[in-house]
Amino acid sequence: MSGWAKKRFWKEATVTEVEGGYSILLDGRAVKTPAKAALAVPSRAMAEAIAAEWDAQDGEIDPTSMPVTRSANAAIDKVAVQHGEVADMLAEYGGSDLLCYRATTPEELIARQAEAWDPMLDKAETVLNARLKPVSGIMHQPQDPAVLEVLSAQVHALDSFEMAAFHDLVSISGSLILGFAALQEWAPIEELWHLSRVDERWQEELWGVDEEAKEQADIKFAAFQHAARFVKLIQN
Repeated sequence: MSGWAKKRFWKEATVTEVEGGYSILLDGRAVKTPAKAALAVPSRAMAEAIAAEWDAQDGEIDPTSMPVTRSANAAIDKVAVQHGEVADMLAEYGGSDLLCYRATTPEELIARQAEAWDPMLDKAETVLNARLKPVSGIMHQPQDPAVLEVLSAQVHALDSFEMAAFHDLVSISGSLILGFAALQEWAPIEELWHLSRVDERWQEELWGVDEEAKEQADIKFAAFQHAARFVKLIQN
């Protein structure tokens, strides 16, 4: 079974072990990705989560209610077939990492950024063996190429399922370092989300909450949380 059916046609979604992982069956028929590849995932926990999403469908199928299925499809159909290109794209975030670009004024914001972000850069130096340097202002300033190469190698070492989650963790936060922090659980995901929004929270304190911006932020936070959950399903 491949692609998205319009309506539920199966009675039961189950999990079976296959070579290299686990597969999901709908009434005994293996689910395939939209590109018609085998939907084989690396852990039973992930397979059971996907099976639960399919079992939860009632009548019309709603793909937006199946985030684990969609992330697994992306890992197989998109990331796996262009792993190097995706890794290169994500590694580039190291050269313009959110945590490195600091305000020039006011002093209160400068201090808040340092308090929030310096510990993450310190942790990256210890855990990733890569020290990115903070700069003042928004103009791009290059990082040490040797440091970026160390980070790039670790991005390339991720498998396709890890990379699918890592893509969202990095692109949503704007930080390669926060992506690694979420991937390796340096801190609770809610704390890492707040670290990615120091500037936005500062603006909210000054000017109040923009409801439209908050709505978009909530959507991004949900996606950020899902990516972190997807990582845990891989590890389990």
